[in-house]
Amino acid sequence: MQGVLTGFAVIAVVIGVGYAIGRRGSLGDQGGEVLTTLAFQVATPALLFTTLARADLSVVFSSRLLVTALSTAAAGGAFVTVGVVRRWGVGRTTIGALCSSYVNAGNLGIPIAAYVLGDASLVAPVLLFQQIVVTPVALTVLDLSGAGEKGALWQRLLTPLRNPIAVGALTGVLTSATGLHVPGPVMEPLTLIADMSVPAVLLAFGIALRGSTAPGRGRDRHLVLLSVALKSLGQPLAAWALATGVFGLHGAELLDVVVTSALPAAQNLFTYASRYRVGESLAQQSILLSTLLSVPVLVGVAALLG
Repeated sequence: MQGVLTGFAVIAVVIGVGYAIGRRGSLGDQGGEVLTTLAFQVATPALLFTTLARADLSVVFSSRLLVTALSTAAAGGAFVTVGVVRRWGVGRTTIGALCSSYVNAGNLGIPIAAYVLGDASLVAPVLLFQQIVVTPVALTVLDLSGAGEKGALWQRLLTPLRNPIAVGALTGVLTSATGLHVPGPVMEPLTLIADMSVPAVLLAFGIALRGSTAPGRGRDRHLVLLSVALKSLGQPLAAWALATGVFGLHGAELLDVVVTSALPAAQNLFTYASRYRVGESLAQQSILLSTLLSVPVLVGVAALLG
């Protein structure tokens, strides 16, 4: 328990440093964006590759992946059901369903897994599932619904292969599966680059907190509150029920799946909403509110299950 709280404290301190940097303007107006781009395009793919290339794939592709898939479907499906009944429209309902179930495995999941759970590869199942299954399905639905500017269907289906984080994860999995040995002169610089991922992400997140507006206002208020309730409480509860009642997980395995399911909505969902010009306010507010609520939720999960 003390180790878990220490891990959260480390993360909070680095985020606080990022917030202070943002307040002072030490990195200029584009500092947070540069750090985010560095982490997304370079450091995090390197971290996932170096971690998964040496990982035990029986841990990655295990019952944890099924718990992730089913809890995601439960939370997203609940929002879709309400959206259909209330006639919120395909576009807004799709964005709301994503905000209810698509966790921030890349930006917050990796540092939390590294510092709290002790193994960055533990977010690999949810990261792979979201990039390989959830993202193509959701973007295809948005394309077919006519939201935003329509693009070629094959381009949407190949979205994961243009995502550097997904490429890093898949390459690492393939390296481990084939037993390929990566020589030291290649692995060592990749490891050095990978070490930038966690601090860059946390500093950028802290910088982004400066000037954030209060969520829960406007025409999408009810959609925001529903998506945040499902993301912050519904999905982790579903993961806990599935893990204990169906798959018989306990101890560290149970903590892993519930913590990852309790992560807030991913920041890239706002990018999807902006691209299709639908549910932008819903995505922005849901991400911010679920991120703020994730702190007490994650601490509570760690206290109960750690």
